[in-house]
Amino acid sequence: MPYYESGDVRIRYEEVGSGFPLLVTPGGGLNSRVNNWPTAVVNAMEAFKHDFRCITMDQRNANGGESTGPIAVDDPWGAFADDQLGLMSHLGIHEFFFMGCCIGGCFALKLMERAPDRIVAGVICQSVGHRPENPNVMYDSGRDVWAPELLANRSDLTMPTIETYLHNLYRRNPDFVYSVSREFARSCLTPMLVMPDDKAAHPYQTSLDIAALAPNATSTVYPWAEPPELKSSTISEVRAFLLSHQPQGLAVR
Repeated sequence: MPYYESGDVRIRYEEVGSGFPLLVTPGGGLNSRVNNWPTAVVNAMEAFKHDFRCITMDQRNANGGESTGPIAVDDPWGAFADDQLGLMSHLGIHEFFFMGCCIGGCFALKLMERAPDRIVAGVICQSVGHRPENPNVMYDSGRDVWAPELLANRSDLTMPTIETYLHNLYRRNPDFVYSVSREFARSCLTPMLVMPDDKAAHPYQTSLDIAALAPNATSTVYPWAEPPELKSSTISEVRAFLLSHQPQGLAVR
């Protein structure tokens, strides 16, 4: 598998298809990794490989993945964005679409904040977000599911460091999508298509808020994953949305 390296960060990635670039990040929270795609609600690498140059990656320090790097305690969301933007620059890509699943909703809005000139349009699928009636769901998952396996394989890390990292991910800005403010969402002009969900870590209200706040955001129906005909129709809606925002001068299939 190919790798992108920058200093002490090493990112494993994969590509399939051709056309305008689409960076897609799988779900799985902090264990967002390439081998999650076969069991994803939407396997974006398969669904869109005939339309776009699809690129995906193991996120930094995802258990079961092959991407490694420091625990970026001071700016965890910024570090993920740096990895994603760095990979695309490594591939010679400036402008691209982004589709983020689960934790990828947080990634998407951070990328739009960091590099508004590079993200042409974004799809936010089943976004992670703050749930007031269960505010610790993401923190607890990181501490109880992600951290033990990581610590077992990283002698350079300690639980206090991990707890500070998780605090800065999920408790420093305990609202909305964690990675950006509502004020930013109101000012973000990037076209977005939101695919809502309603599980413990994927609050329906978060998807509603993204669609309501961002000036150029729209939403699919909800629920959309069943029956199969509705899911297929929704995937076609995502494809049409992205193709409608493809820069002029590129062939559209």
